Amino acid sequence: MDFYYLPLSAPCRSVIMTAKALGIELNKKLLNLFEGEHMKPEFLKINPQHTIPTLVDNGFAMWESRAIMVYLVEKYGKQNDPLYPSCPKKRALINQRLYFDMGTLWKSYADYTYPQFRENKPADPELFKKFESALEFLNIFLSQSKYAAGETMTLADLAILASVSTFDVVQMDLSKYEHILRWYNMLKDTAPGAAENWAGCLEMKKYFKK
Repeated sequence: MDFYYLPLSAPCRSVIMTAKALGIELNKKLLNLFEGEHMKPEFLKINPQHTIPTLVDNGFAMWESRAIMVYLVEKYGKQNDPLYPSCPKKRALINQRLYFDMGTLWKSYADYTYPQFRENKPADPELFKKFESALEFLNIFLSQSKYAAGETMTLADLAILASVSTFDVVQMDLSKYEHILRWYNMLKDTAPGAAENWAGCLEMKKYFKK
């Protein structure tokens, strides 16, 4: 199972943690976006959208991290796997958290930070307010249950952990979010693949400081 990735990418790290939780060995293929490797013809044949992470499982190629995470559990997980249970209501909540991470939490972080370290633009206070709002929503969610989508660890936790650990390593102040801190301190060293996730965060920090 070939996995095209970059360690500093939070979406890539969320897939790595999912594979670790399922006991799946990924054949990791480093794809250096900074060198334009994702635009080479051989990769475009696999993924014309030229994004990472990309997974190729016995000739079947797919991308988008959360779709890959769900695919791995549905194909290789246990029946009614706690990472993504078969109960429609439980799945709906997990899906909501996954889409929240993609469309609100991570997006607000990227919108705020990427112009600063990619284009050397000054921080935009309005974009920071949106990021803070996303953190406040997450804090509310985590005040309602032990984990991101209930009382057991699910795919939602792995996706959001990849995001929040990135916020941590670039020294975003999370001190006022009591429930995020409780959850993060519980998982940051104990989640499947936590060490590799943090190593990728440290790579991200190097890039952030350039």
